[in-house]
Amino acid sequence: MAALIWYLCARVLAQSASIGLAMHFDLGDFQPLMGSVALLFLVVCGFALLRAIERRKAPLGIALGLPRRATSRAEWATGAAIGWALAIGSILPMAIGRCLNVVLWTSPRAFELLGISLVTLAVATLAHTLGVFGYGFQRLIEATGPVRATLILLALAAIRAGLTQTPFGTPDGTRLLVGLLAAVLLCLCWFRTHGLWLAWGLHFAWATVTGVVFGLPLGGDTSFSSVVDTRAAGSHWLTGGSYGPMAAALSMLLVLAAIPVLVRVTGDYAWAYTHPPIIPAGYDVTIAPPAAHVAMEQAAHPVNPASLVQILPVAASKGSPGESPQ
Repeated sequence: MAALIWYLCARVLAQSASIGLAMHFDLGDFQPLMGSVALLFLVVCGFALLRAIERRKAPLGIALGLPRRATSRAEWATGAAIGWALAIGSILPMAIGRCLNVVLWTSPRAFELLGISLVTLAVATLAHTLGVFGYGFQRLIEATGPVRATLILLALAAIRAGLTQTPFGTPDGTRLLVGLLAAVLLCLCWFRTHGLWLAWGLHFAWATVTGVVFGLPLGGDTSFSSVVDTRAAGSHWLTGGSYGPMAAALSMLLVLAAIPVLVRVTGDYAWAYTHPPIIPAGYDVTIAPPAAHVAMEQAAHPVNPASLVQILPVAASKGSPGESPQ
């Protein structure tokens, strides 16, 4: 609960600080980036303080959910591939159905905003992944178990989605279901790897392809469309309306299909990082003989050595040639 409250407070503080800095130094284009950096800084500092209060001796990276290991880049790339496929799968039917109105901007400032948007999304998705699925979620799993922790997280996500204001005409029911299924998918990223590299890569790629590469709204936010600016016109079950693909019924089917795919491609990571190590050990299996046998052996008469017969080797005798052996 402390981690959740701190994350919500950090979002408000980061937003307020970034707006103030942008207005004071006339850095309106960098305001989202400054807000994301401030949020990431506050999240890391807050969780580090909670870790110190709990007196956990694990390194900060492990406590946050970002352990350094040989497969970190591969995990991130795997998540990015799944996120890219989800975004392409939700946008391709719109293109086939001629629902996209695309405008290209090729001015130097558009490409400058493109770079800022990419960095902003990288930092923002990392901060969100750490804040929601990082330290607090791990402690919740330890306290309640993975199933109950996931259900509690989904309940909190549903409450937050119900309190969020959306653009007019947004299918709220579909938006809620897509958001909950996406939360389940990101929870599975942690359960399959015990790390957040996979979840971060998935979230970043999904948001980047949707908002930057194709210029579609991200949760109703169109500020990331710089070079490509797209407006979708068509049925809300396909386009999600002004909220974006995250409110489309097609996205719900795609997320459902992505769950078994994620489980399949993370088999090696699950085996390497989620199963407890096999420690060779054993127990003493020396079985004492029955008391009756011991008594019988003790009661037996000892053998007289004089009654034993010893067979000695016989030396071969030397005879004359032609003499038969004796």
